[in-house]
Amino acid sequence: MLLGGCADTGNTGSARHEPVTVTKGPAQLPVPRGKGSRSADDFNGDGLRDLVLNDLVKSPDDAHGDDAGIGIVYGTGAGTGAGVTRGLAPGARQLLNPARQAARTKGRSPAVFDAEASCDLDKDGFTDLVVSTDPPYDGQGRPPVPLQILFGSPAGLTGRAVELVIPAAARAGNDWPDQPVCGDFDGDGAEDLVVHASDGRLSYLRGPFTRKGAPRAAGRPLPSPGTVPTGPALDVNRDGYDDLLVRTAGGPATSALVLGGPAGPTRTGTTLPTGIDVAFGRFGKGRALDAAVGAMDGTYLRYDLPNAVPGSISTPGSVLDAGDFDGDGVSELVSSGAELRILRGRTTGLSTTGMVTVPPPARGTTRVLTVADFTGDGRADLVVRTYDGETKDTVAVYAGSKEALVAAKPAVTFSTSEFLRMNS
Repeated sequence: MLLGGCADTGNTGSARHEPVTVTKGPAQLPVPRGKGSRSADDFNGDGLRDLVLNDLVKSPDDAHGDDAGIGIVYGTGAGTGAGVTRGLAPGARQLLNPARQAARTKGRSPAVFDAEASCDLDKDGFTDLVVSTDPPYDGQGRPPVPLQILFGSPAGLTGRAVELVIPAAARAGNDWPDQPVCGDFDGDGAEDLVVHASDGRLSYLRGPFTRKGAPRAAGRPLPSPGTVPTGPALDVNRDGYDDLLVRTAGGPATSALVLGGPAGPTRTGTTLPTGIDVAFGRFGKGRALDAAVGAMDGTYLRYDLPNAVPGSISTPGSVLDAGDFDGDGVSELVSSGAELRILRGRTTGLSTTGMVTVPPPARGTTRVLTVADFTGDGRADLVVRTYDGETKDTVAVYAGSKEALVAAKPAVTFSTSEFLRMNS
């Protein structure tokens, strides 16, 4: 997924950022039990955000084998006082394996098992995970729904998934129904799903969802200005309805903002310039959110959506993310490419002045995994993965900083190879 989004920067307590460097791997810890929360990506409901890892390294003895599955690293320290470390704990981890967690189709477990979207679909206070699979299909007629839902619980994502139900009337054509995006598009307080359909249409599934994977309601497919719905959905104009970005294709493409309303995401709004990636944030101008579009020749800006006052900055890096690292209420822009750089948000808009370069945690290729507040201190944190081939990697968490945007050294580092031991 090529879209960066705003970080959840709600302040839920103080934190101390002590380095927790993992070299030989941390001892496995129990997943903290929660009671439910409204925090994003909080699968165990303890009030702290958890991390989803779609890409895990492979064993050096089986580098060409199947993927191990999906890794989850849980946040810890919720409900504790000042002076206690809060945030991601590499030891509190869970491996979601298709043999154990996926719903079987015609008695067969899927080989593909990839995380696609996360939100609280059944409205019980525990975030749920939407995954994509590869159900059997002979190529004749309408393909089956490849999406499944893993429901959160006080112990995290522990149960077996159920297949997402998309009523026949909500589908169009014979494309695979994929590219799920969560959001409250009709403003009723329940999370909905938008899924790709055929012929420039979207399947709109209204929440909440049952534990059997069925939406509360689903009507005829909605016309769309593109074919690729892209998350995360955000209420860009602050009218109480989440809005959706829809791209015309993968890779370099134009995109348009589809505005939510009582009938869901039905109104096409601003069309954005052609680019490889789009990130939303409050970069400095106007009351609404802004958009940054990453292209090969620079970054195009559209302030105060959906009015879209134009702007631009000349900086390399076409893959973008956004978050408020210093807690001042204005978003920074993360630009990935040959280097990982953070552009400071200001009330006058983004600028390359005072740009921060983040050194990679190890040798290899570095990619941003997410930008989000994992400690609950009101500042976004930067999570990156550096990999060297398919058998070696380092995941690093750089804490947000009021003075320097992000700390010079990561607060937490670990390797996804720790999940290999859980697959035996």
